[in-house]
Amino acid sequence: MTRAALHTRICDLFGVEYPIVQTGMGWVAGPRLTAATSEAGGLGILASATMTLEQMKAAVLDVKGRTSKPFGVNLRTDQADVGERVAFLIAEKVKVASFAQAPSKEMIKRLKGEGVVTMPTIGARRHAEKVAGWGVDAVIAQGHEGGGHTGSVPTSLLLPQVVSAVDIPVLGAGGFFDGRGLVAALSYGASGIAMGTRFLMTKESTVPDAVKSVYLKTDLNGTVVTRSVDGHPQRVIRTGVVEGLEHSGVLMALLRSLAHAWRFRSITGTSMLSLLREGLAMRKAQGLSWGQMAMAANAPMLTRASMVEGRPEVGILPTGQGVGVIEELPTVAELIARIMAEADATLGRLGVP
Repeated sequence: MTRAALHTRICDLFGVEYPIVQTGMGWVAGPRLTAATSEAGGLGILASATMTLEQMKAAVLDVKGRTSKPFGVNLRTDQADVGERVAFLIAEKVKVASFAQAPSKEMIKRLKGEGVVTMPTIGARRHAEKVAGWGVDAVIAQGHEGGGHTGSVPTSLLLPQVVSAVDIPVLGAGGFFDGRGLVAALSYGASGIAMGTRFLMTKESTVPDAVKSVYLKTDLNGTVVTRSVDGHPQRVIRTGVVEGLEHSGVLMALLRSLAHAWRFRSITGTSMLSLLREGLAMRKAQGLSWGQMAMAANAPMLTRASMVEGRPEVGILPTGQGVGVIEELPTVAELIARIMAEADATLGRLGVP
């Protein structure tokens, strides 16, 4: 029996048993991992940003074929066909739409009007206040310890600040991996936790075993936050590839980025015109320089090389700093059950009924 303190606002908002979310990691959070998380009582989020529209549709149906429980889909707001993607989520009654970038007011209104929960990830209090004012249902507040694109404020400082600033449910992300962390997040006023790396390191994750072994060997000092991948701060495992990126010249970086853009186009079926339009939209929305825009294709292709092709010697390994304390590969069901048991025991030691 779960203690009352472990049934939070997001459990009711998402329609799930436990306040645990598996984030929509590109090339990692596929149908198998997403469905396993939801089936185990958490909320799985399918990563669709690296999929074509047709691939996303097939993946959503795949998840629905594996579980009848609620799940989410992560979207990129700057994709040319995002309107069609939103329409499909609405038609298929997907429970949650999550975003790495803030959706527009119009998109939020459209999703909420059709009963789809909207949840962007933010890295600053002002961003939380902004999207809350636009009407989002919840936010994920990711601190500096988080993997992939991340901010500079630690979770322990960001999370309580965001919770105090908005009235909507807040999930903590960055550095969470067990039940003690869940209780810590709740003590800050959060409604639960969102984890990426911890779910990447499970049996249902389709990341190749050879790549998972690299993660298992990485200690707490084995990660680095670099701008050399795509111009934005991104936490990855420190490897020879990353060091090479950090020491390459501007011309080499540009040529590499163009090559990756072409490969991304061929894999996803994106036309060069659409790729250019997306790049220009990103440049305008995020204030990117021309060089940063050219580098934007680096991250997905370098991540794909490791996470899909199993070639970490030519790709990057996005990760949260918590990778340094992960020592085994449980099933998703085992992981969630263990987290909830640890949280229950922790609350018991604190005398919480």
